[in-house]
Amino acid sequence: MQTIKKMQYKMLVLDMDDTLLTDDHRISDLNKKVILEAQAKGVYVVLASGRPTTAMTAYAKELELDKNDSYMISFNGAIISRVKDDFILFEQKLTVEQIHALYDYSVEKKAHIITYLDDQIISETDSEFIEVEKEITGMAHHKVSSFKDYVDRPAVKCILLQDPAYLKTLEKDLMEAMPHLSVSMSKPFFLEAAQQGIDKAASLKLLAEQLGIHQSEIIAVGNAGNDLTMIEYAGLGVWVDNVNPELRDKADVIVASNNDDGVAEVVTRYILN
Repeated sequence: MQTIKKMQYKMLVLDMDDTLLTDDHRISDLNKKVILEAQAKGVYVVLASGRPTTAMTAYAKELELDKNDSYMISFNGAIISRVKDDFILFEQKLTVEQIHALYDYSVEKKAHIITYLDDQIISETDSEFIEVEKEITGMAHHKVSSFKDYVDRPAVKCILLQDPAYLKTLEKDLMEAMPHLSVSMSKPFFLEAAQQGIDKAASLKLLAEQLGIHQSEIIAVGNAGNDLTMIEYAGLGVWVDNVNPELRDKADVIVASNNDDGVAEVVTRYILN
């Protein structure tokens, strides 16, 4: 942990699940209050999530990101969109060939695989972990007879799903098997794969440059492996207390958990004060 210098931050970037949101997927009253106050001071608030864009929009509008001309980074960085009008600033997809290779890998390793087309979750199988994704995103699940036949066009990402202990062993294996992809864990049972170079930090850097904001003027808050790049990129990288244990020493600051208004602690300490 480094010594934190006093400075004026211009952007607050928030992971959603297990960071901004409580375990029952709500924004607490206190988190909402201080985020609105931060925006009133001219600070950009950006949501950065592995979620699909459509599963972020209602939360973004609850926080008035549309009224404050702000943005969302969705699909772990594969899309940057402006909240008020859905303008796509950036988009990068996996090719059909890459998706099919990931499917073959998932079959070999006995893991479930999903992707997203037409605002639906696409899979060939059922799984308790796919049920979690349905609950989180609110998206319909379209179970198909042949994943490779159905997925005949590019898509932004795939997720491999399996028991956490087993899936953790696949993380490094997949990185070595497909070094041309960006691979990260977003939940213990979600191993995500996107196009090479796609992660939250890369998209955050692009967005900040568009808005004329230096990385030293950015606070990023997260809790999981797919947040690590943006935590390391931001001028102030913050974990909430429920961060994955092996990542605890990778941020500048640790605040209260997602259920105890950790985001409000960050905003109050570093922006409002």
